[in-house]
Amino acid sequence: MSSVPQFGIHPAADTAPPTVAEGVFLVHSGRKPPALPWPDIGHLAKWSVSSFKFGFGPECLQDEDADTFWHSDGPQPHFITVEFPRKMAVQKLSLYLSYKFDDSYTPAALSVRAGTSPGDLQEVRAVTLDRPDGWITFDVSAEPGDDGEGFKPIHAYILQVIVLANHMNGKDTHVRGMRVLGPVEDQASWDDPFPFVDPKFKMYEHIR
Repeated sequence: MSSVPQFGIHPAADTAPPTVAEGVFLVHSGRKPPALPWPDIGHLAKWSVSSFKFGFGPECLQDEDADTFWHSDGPQPHFITVEFPRKMAVQKLSLYLSYKFDDSYTPAALSVRAGTSPGDLQEVRAVTLDRPDGWITFDVSAEPGDDGEGFKPIHAYILQVIVLANHMNGKDTHVRGMRVLGPVEDQASWDDPFPFVDPKFKMYEHIR
């Protein structure tokens, strides 16, 4: 497990392309989701949150409207849970956060966890943020790819993003958007730690 280094984000126009920060993050300070090569697989999943205020629920994470946001309404930590009907390869997460608008409601420390059920989730990435303002895209795994370039995807039924702390010790949190991205092309088959080999078993590999 490794922590992602802190970084700052500077505003840019909506049309500006994503930029790489620290060789780890893609930073896009526009309000609309950036055009990225990794496919958005979030629509395949069921989304839920630890708590929310009326009108500021999990649907606000996917509506691609920068003026809406998930607003938690309970004790920390706060979390977003994404449950897929079958095991999926997940490469990256994109989050839209805005310290400019949300101040102490802005997440400062995140933990990304993954697993096959709510009872076996393991942390796969820890992220620290310094006054983010825009779409932040990062790999969910810190394990380097076999070719030495990029990071391996993870294979999981459940992905969970946990807000451990906010800026200025804020209690509730705002997240204005979130996208779950799969690998490009055939990378979805990379290094499943427990792949089925026998054809009879492969027929049922996506059944829980």
